[in-house]
Amino acid sequence: MTVPLTPDEQIADRAAFSAFLTRLRADHAAHGGQWENATLEEFLAALESWVGSSPGWYRNFGHELPQEGDWTFFARALTAARVYE
Repeated sequence: MTVPLTPDEQIADRAAFSAFLTRLRADHAAHGGQWENATLEEFLAALESWVGSSPGWYRNFGHELPQEGDWTFFARALTAARVYE
C-alpha cells in the first residue's frame, strides 16, 4: 500500500496540503480495500482517536507534536467537505 505521508515529511503550506489530499484520495481509489478504515464512518472515528493520541505517535518517531499547527483550518476543511462541490 502506498504511504501518503512519511513520518518525517512536512506539509509547509496550503498548496502542499492540497497536494497531499490529492495523494490520499488517489491512494484510497487504488488501495481503499486495503485501508483498515475504508468507510467514512470508520475513517472519521479513527481520525478522532488518532488526534487524541497523536502526541504518542509523534514521540514514537522521535518528534514533538507541532504546536503551531492550524487546527481551525483543518476543522474547517473537514466541515466544508460535507457540502462543497
